[in-house]
Amino acid sequence: MAAANFSQLQLLPHSGGCLISVKAVPGSSRDRVSGVLGTRLKITVSRPAEKGAANQAVAEVLAKALNLRPRDVELFSGQTNPEKTFLVRSLSPDEVRQRLVGNL
Repeated sequence: MAAANFSQLQLLPHSGGCLISVKAVPGSSRDRVSGVLGTRLKITVSRPAEKGAANQAVAEVLAKALNLRPRDVELFSGQTNPEKTFLVRSLSPDEVRQRLVGNL
């Protein structure tokens, strides 16, 4: 993925870190960050959208992409919606963008 794509991401500062907008695609063949879709980071996961399994998987993929522990990424809003917002603890929007560019 080109770094230019990440400039479109919606990343908002939060007292606990940074809020990142995500488009979740459950039931996919692979768990991965698959790109930027508009202002959202598109993350595909193999787990189904049942009982929060896909939400947990998305948080894990995001944590791995940012070199964080899974507990540092938490669903903030969008529990039952494919368009979600995650709280990334202890990182600023600039730090999140830099890590995504450097790791993907």
